[in-house]
Amino acid sequence: MSDIEVEADNRLRPVSDAGVQSLIASIEELGVIKDAIHVRRKRRASGNTLVLMAGGHRLEAAKQLGWETIPARVWADVTDDFARLMEIDDNLSGADLSNLELSVFLAERKRVYERMHPETKNGANGGRGGKRNEMEIISFSKSVAEKRELSDRHIRNFIRIGNVLSPREVAELAAAKEPLKLKDLMALAKIGEPIVRADIIGRLSSGEVKSVADAIGKLQPGKSNPTNPDAAAFEKLLVAWKRAPKKMKRRFVADHSAELLGLLKDLDGEL
Repeated sequence: MSDIEVEADNRLRPVSDAGVQSLIASIEELGVIKDAIHVRRKRRASGNTLVLMAGGHRLEAAKQLGWETIPARVWADVTDDFARLMEIDDNLSGADLSNLELSVFLAERKRVYERMHPETKNGANGGRGGKRNEMEIISFSKSVAEKRELSDRHIRNFIRIGNVLSPREVAELAAAKEPLKLKDLMALAKIGEPIVRADIIGRLSSGEVKSVADAIGKLQPGKSNPTNPDAAAFEKLLVAWKRAPKKMKRRFVADHSAELLGLLKDLDGEL
């Protein structure tokens, strides 16, 4: 096992201690590891090495149990996209995924599948590949759909969420104390302004609010303290700025540049 390299920065789902401990308990009870891990031979400057494709939790559990070897399927001459699909399908088939993780995996599988099969991409050659692809991305196992009760609508929703959220936003949401409900993830996916979405995600991950609706409520002018007109005016200005398209923001700055420069000079003199 010491020969297996794990490219941690390139994996979609980090290894969690809770997941590893659950596997260790299962292995100790059964006396065997249920599934083999999957590794690929990859060329390095120093020579060929074994790189993990699927089974990060299983590999870590075996290490903590003190094993020197582990059941493994070794693949040669496979592409990076094949390796990514292996990681994704391994997790979709057996891992206990949150709504956020499921969104990330399904969206990434759609992207990888379209790279491998460009004819299925929406609009390719004037066809309707996109809709067919949304179902094909889980056709590798009907049990996955049945186990998670995924309908066509669920799949489209998860893919939309995974496409909208950036890796940084995913990491921030994953660090939240409580996992987000699907309706909150859908609400986030509908927020087109990145600054507003980042603000809401920050509030969710810090525990300041428990839902997207609560966060939006805090951004609404009507929620301000009526006895503090300055705070109310500031909140209205802030919300209007966050909701404005970039083009309008640039126009506003250009039209009021002299006034803004004067305010910046005043502020600089107060510091």
